[in-house]
Amino acid sequence: MSVVERVFKQCVRAIDGKVLIRRESAKDKEYHFQNWFMDRLGEVGDHYEQGGRNSYPDFRMVKSTEGFELKGLAYPGRHASFDSNSQMPTGMHNGRSIYYVFGRYPKKPDGNEYPVLDLVLCHGDFLNADHEYEHENKGVKCFGSYGDILIRDRKMYVVPTPYYLAEGLAHHFTLILPHDQQPEGMQSVGELVRSEADTLVIGYSFDLKTNELRTKTIKNPTAGRKHRFKAWSLSKTTEPVRMRARG
Repeated sequence: MSVVERVFKQCVRAIDGKVLIRRESAKDKEYHFQNWFMDRLGEVGDHYEQGGRNSYPDFRMVKSTEGFELKGLAYPGRHASFDSNSQMPTGMHNGRSIYYVFGRYPKKPDGNEYPVLDLVLCHGDFLNADHEYEHENKGVKCFGSYGDILIRDRKMYVVPTPYYLAEGLAHHFTLILPHDQQPEGMQSVGELVRSEADTLVIGYSFDLKTNELRTKTIKNPTAGRKHRFKAWSLSKTTEPVRMRARG
């Protein structure tokens, strides 16, 4: 059984056992869900490394080429997209298969302990199948009246979440894998297909006088290529998962 399967099952086991998220205080807005997930990794028993604040992914397995990036989401609240400051989402990074872990929890809990309301663990290719792009932050010197100010080009990527892309995920616990990965002892609850776009953005420029942002695009040589995934659940009664229709 792969690490990602065992981690997912351990997360669901903990949720079913009412193992709560614990935050240090109301000011802990970032690490409480990560700490909950880290405890599940510890229960699985495989060695892992935890990344620093701006490293990617958040957790890297030692004996297997898998990594996990965590995204906690308050509910009700923003769930259609998330900000990625350090890395464009991808399913492969530095030779590792990357999995994203989305957990939703109450936005205004009564105290510092509260449940995981639902969970989606998905392969990074479901969010973005490009493995070639390399994220770098650059700077432009000689700005300002004295020519000694640096403009830092620090990219932020705003990425659709699985909750936006697919129906049937809210209030359930779902594992989304490439179609050729077959987990043991789980129920297939849906087939998901994403198609590559007709055009690709390969650059952009910003006019500091007009505040206009212009993009440079090319035709995608693999436009229309389909990337297929399957959704899996430990429950036989979960609702079907399907791609959300877009107008």
